[in-house]
Amino acid sequence: MTDTSTDAAPAPFLTAWFDILDSDEPTRILDLISDDFTLSILFSTGDGNATDFAGDRAALVGYLEQREKGTRTHHLLSATTLGQDELFLGEVRRGGVPEASFVAAGRVDDHGRLQRLLIGRSSEIRFT
Repeated sequence: MTDTSTDAAPAPFLTAWFDILDSDEPTRILDLISDDFTLSILFSTGDGNATDFAGDRAALVGYLEQREKGTRTHHLLSATTLGQDELFLGEVRRGGVPEASFVAAGRVDDHGRLQRLLIGRSSEIRFT
């Protein structure tokens, strides 16, 4: 993940999460989730087409299995943390070319593990 903001890791957990997701071993994020983890990743490709990866650890595994590893990268535009909640606005790039915008909200539990994750991605809007 490439940081395009001027702040240093204002959402440290999600910043690290996307760094790992963009690495050669994205499955390492499975080590960062809580036992009661749930997620929803609404992945839009435009033209009204979207897939919702929703559920628990198994849904995250399914999401990881369908990803094109090493193709897309996540770039921070802005982020913030409020208590246990982190918000992350970013851009997805394919081969360095902007492809979509996304927003992620995560809740980190008292043990430093991700408990809730909500991501929305759209190729229909840009924040840059």
